[in-house]
Amino acid sequence: MGYSIKEASERLGLPSHTIRFYEKEGLLPFIQRDQHGYRIFEQKDLDWIYLMTCFRTTGMTVTALKQIVDLAIQGESTLQERKEILENHKMELQKRQLELDKAFEAVNHKLTIYDTRQKAELDKENRK
Repeated sequence: MGYSIKEASERLGLPSHTIRFYEKEGLLPFIQRDQHGYRIFEQKDLDWIYLMTCFRTTGMTVTALKQIVDLAIQGESTLQERKEILENHKMELQKRQLELDKAFEAVNHKLTIYDTRQKAELDKENRK
């Protein structure tokens, strides 16, 4: 069963223009069209779009995604190259995660200081 772009958009929770952008950038090379030229999305297309959305959320560039798509079109012989792209991206994510963890701790530390000060102020006022 195929889905229209509107149905694909609703199922994915993505605006139609994002899906059109992905197609324009060459990230959806296998989208079929009906006799009127309307896009027909299969479940495998929705799965790929969802995965791309996850990758984009992590900061992967459209260029890197395009590279993966181009390699995938070339076939299984490019599997190692695609894997390396994802491994490099994963290492970048791990670095960012460490930075975010440190920042999160700094925010929590500052909040603890503020909570301690607020409590001290309340105690001071209650003694008056």
